[in-house]
Amino acid sequence: MEIKIIDKSDWVSYQKLRLTALKVAHEAFGSTYEREVQFTEQQIIERISPNSNKFFMGIFDERELIGVVSFHREVGQKDRHKGNIYGMFVHEDCQGKGLGKLLLSTLINKVKKDYPDLEQIRLSVVSNNTLGRKLYSNLGFEKYGVEINALKEGDEYFDEDLMVLFLK
Repeated sequence: MEIKIIDKSDWVSYQKLRLTALKVAHEAFGSTYEREVQFTEQQIIERISPNSNKFFMGIFDERELIGVVSFHREVGQKDRHKGNIYGMFVHEDCQGKGLGKLLLSTLINKVKKDYPDLEQIRLSVVSNNTLGRKLYSNLGFEKYGVEINALKEGDEYFDEDLMVLFLK
């Protein structure tokens, strides 16, 4: 297993895993398979290319990307003390092996090192995602609210638990 920052050379692996995530856990993401399957190579590369305020981190089993998560720091003058985690997913064949915890704890450690003035990391998780909520709680995230009807797919709504990890 290797955990690393994803860059433009990983765009094919990223897109393959992202489309899988949008199929198998469609209720957990704000986007859709139908939308993202149309993304061009350039759009994907622009999305995943790291900069001073964002990066995508992946866990690889040999050359295969099996898990991904992204971090985005807020850029506004008054909210630069906050960052957000988006798009957490581990391939269903690899779940239950501690890889999500390893990936996310590696991301948190990188954020602490690279953004020493950051005070909190936020995320949202679909309220019925028991395993996801448990993972985040085990890593120190605390629930601070619920967004009712946060996502809508067809006629079905999904609430999201809002969680935060205080770094200071």
